[in-house]
Amino acid sequence: MMKILTLSATALLSLGAGAAHAEGDAAAGEGMWRNCRSCHAIVADDGTVIQRGGRTGPNLYGLPGRAPASVEGFRYSDGLHQLAASEGGEVWTEDLFAEYVADPTGFLRAHLGNNSVRSPMSYRLASGAEDMWAYLVSVSPEAAPAE
Repeated sequence: MMKILTLSATALLSLGAGAAHAEGDAAAGEGMWRNCRSCHAIVADDGTVIQRGGRTGPNLYGLPGRAPASVEGFRYSDGLHQLAASEGGEVWTEDLFAEYVADPTGFLRAHLGNNSVRSPMSYRLASGAEDMWAYLVSVSPEAAPAE
């Protein structure tokens, strides 16, 4: 049976800073989640549901510092697999995340040098990427308190 976690982003931030750095407002990012939930969920490795959501996109738990196209068992697009292979150790940072969510297809085309590649993510986050990143950092494994 899955547990549902109902801590706010602000409460999670007070528990630990995490390894990833974030400039935005995690509480504002949490409020923006409605824009992401139709495709993405945030579910901790132990099955704890942090945010309910769809399965069209990969689980966003632990995204900060994770390599692109690296969630085990998720079917990524060819473009994201090419990105993962071409970047040679690249991981999601606030800057890369902001660039990707502003224009996912444009991001892949620019990074791969291939104008025929397309991202399956059609949603564009015109503003607030730094807030969404701060929220994702706040719910990342590194933000959890040491036991």
